[in-house]
Amino acid sequence: MRTPVVMTLGMVLSPCGLLLNLISTLAPGWRLVKGFLDQPVDVVLFQGLWDMCREQSSRERQCGQPDEWGYFEAQPVLVARALMVTSLAVTALGLLLASLGVRCWQDEPHFALAGLSGLVLFIAGLFGLIPVSWYTHFLGDRTVLPAPASPVTVQVSYSLVLGYLGSCLLLLGGFSLALSWAPWCEERCRRKAPPAGPRRSSISTVYVDWPEPALPPAIKYYSGGQHRPPPAAEPAAPGKLKVGFPMPRPAPRSYTNPVDVLDGEREPQAAASQGASSRSTRPCHSSLPCDSDL
Repeated sequence: MRTPVVMTLGMVLSPCGLLLNLISTLAPGWRLVKGFLDQPVDVVLFQGLWDMCREQSSRERQCGQPDEWGYFEAQPVLVARALMVTSLAVTALGLLLASLGVRCWQDEPHFALAGLSGLVLFIAGLFGLIPVSWYTHFLGDRTVLPAPASPVTVQVSYSLVLGYLGSCLLLLGGFSLALSWAPWCEERCRRKAPPAGPRRSSISTVYVDWPEPALPPAIKYYSGGQHRPPPAAEPAAPGKLKVGFPMPRPAPRSYTNPVDVLDGEREPQAAASQGASSRSTRPCHSSLPCDSDL
């Protein structure tokens, strides 16, 4: 079975979110401070959750700078440390569950376990999005996040942007993997559903079995321009009446004699005037009986 699209999408987005959140947590780039009065113009200070680095265009970056304003003791920084580490740990757990649930090397994935991993990854994305949003909200508030007074300016740095992107990718990946619950729920509901009874036909649909009309024999056995012989008569069931009428039979043919029975009786015209007595005594030369004999 091919891996479903929702699982593939979740397995691609979640590791990317984990990598971005890891860089955001470790890199000292949540806030950029610049414009110091007692420092060169090109000096900038990168502040993160664990370290601060000083950078100048003509020199290399120098990390491990002292915290002169109590930045690391600020509440948004402490909460961000805890939640970002928690987000990384929960993401690793979610990816482990996703690997066991998807199981690309097996024929059928474990849909319930893949959906559970999606829920865990979604929660990990929330754990990463909350501290990033809170830190951004108090970015310019010098009473919550200490920073030197004006004209020093504070800006958003790259680690904060990576934290936003990583958390959003975890949310999308977790939601995509959570959609794996759909086939599992469908299968469970199909097993629990009672068997459906026979479907009743619609009231507006009525089927009537009309009897086939009986045809006369002259029509019943006539097709294709010629008469067909009637089928063999089946023995009538007891108590069943036969319905029909006899066809008229043709008149018998008359007998015709091919021999001329009057041959030999024809006489000349002179003898036709004689009486009946003389004709009766005239001999008949035919072998067949003459009219006089009849």
